[in-house]
Amino acid sequence: MKRVRYPTFLAVAALLALTAAPVLAQDNPAPASEATHPARARNVILFLADAGGVSTISAASLLGYGEPLRLHVQQWPYLGLSETSPVDEFVSDSANGMSSIVTGVKTRNGVISQGPDAVRGQSDGAPAKTLLEYAEEQGLWTGVITTQSIADATPAASYAHSNDRGDWGRIFAQVFTPRFGDGVDVMFGAGRQAVGDQLNALGTGFDALGQTRARPIYATLGDAPAENMRPVVVSDAMDVHAATLRALDILQQSPRGYFLMVEWDAHTDDPRAGLQNVVDFDRLIAQVQSRVDLDDTLLVFTADHAFGLQVDGGRRGEPLLEGYDAWKASGDEADLVRLENVLVNRTHTAEEVPVLAIGVGAERVRGYFPNTYLFRVMMDAWGW
Repeated sequence: MKRVRYPTFLAVAALLALTAAPVLAQDNPAPASEATHPARARNVILFLADAGGVSTISAASLLGYGEPLRLHVQQWPYLGLSETSPVDEFVSDSANGMSSIVTGVKTRNGVISQGPDAVRGQSDGAPAKTLLEYAEEQGLWTGVITTQSIADATPAASYAHSNDRGDWGRIFAQVFTPRFGDGVDVMFGAGRQAVGDQLNALGTGFDALGQTRARPIYATLGDAPAENMRPVVVSDAMDVHAATLRALDILQQSPRGYFLMVEWDAHTDDPRAGLQNVVDFDRLIAQVQSRVDLDDTLLVFTADHAFGLQVDGGRRGEPLLEGYDAWKASGDEADLVRLENVLVNRTHTAEEVPVLAIGVGAERVRGYFPNTYLFRVMMDAWGW
């Protein structure tokens, strides 16, 4: 039998230094060698579970499958924890959280892809160039898909710049005045009534705006002709499963590759709805993965911020959300939801959120890091 040698003090110190290096180096990672980066990505898909913190992802597996670690994304090989705070507070909203991911610049809550010199609702900050804008500049095709309003903070951070996340009319109008390339190619989202109202208040509307670029803004997915390769759909509610697969069919025809962002809401103000959204999103992600080539595509799953949900009871074989029906029937609007096994504090929280990745460049996702590091992960995957 081979003799086991116990490590010396110096060997232990060296080992600790090596294992600590990925965390300490996240802000300035060394360039990868050709051996560690044998290929570059043509395509990047960013899956964003809005408010999908660690506890929410864990609970979704319990709800969907009665067991932990059963979600598809939980099988992906690369995992990190992303810190989400804005520059001046501990707890992030979706505007700062998503802006940080897609620009590499932390900002302030309420601000869309502008620097921290912005004052919400008062003055603009320096525009921070987004992943989607880099992709457009490089001639890639791009897509933005969401269950939420197409002008809400998470999707807006990919294509717009604003000092106020609530300024939906002006935010959405930026689709038709892109800073780079010809702008978002495929755009499917909800919020038609609210966005339309704000556009009307600005003296325009969906029809008038669409005419500026000869791009009709359709009210449903079914209204957009199959031959339209640059469809814009703003509906009352968006079927993100159907929208994502349709977008993928279009974007995969790009001669140079594509960038696609897909958001699915995971807030657990209503714990059953929020957790089921995560389960459904995860199933969509598995389907998307089956349609792409991981040799030239990077898939990233993360959240813009965490949310106040915890599982503090329960047994295998019993319903996770015991007491949910009674709570729902009561119409209780309190900030605190107390079920038998689950406690929900209906607020954003400051803890880190999961990042899971697979495909080209996924190995860079490791350890703890600021959410701005994800911008570098995706840019490095492209080799830009």
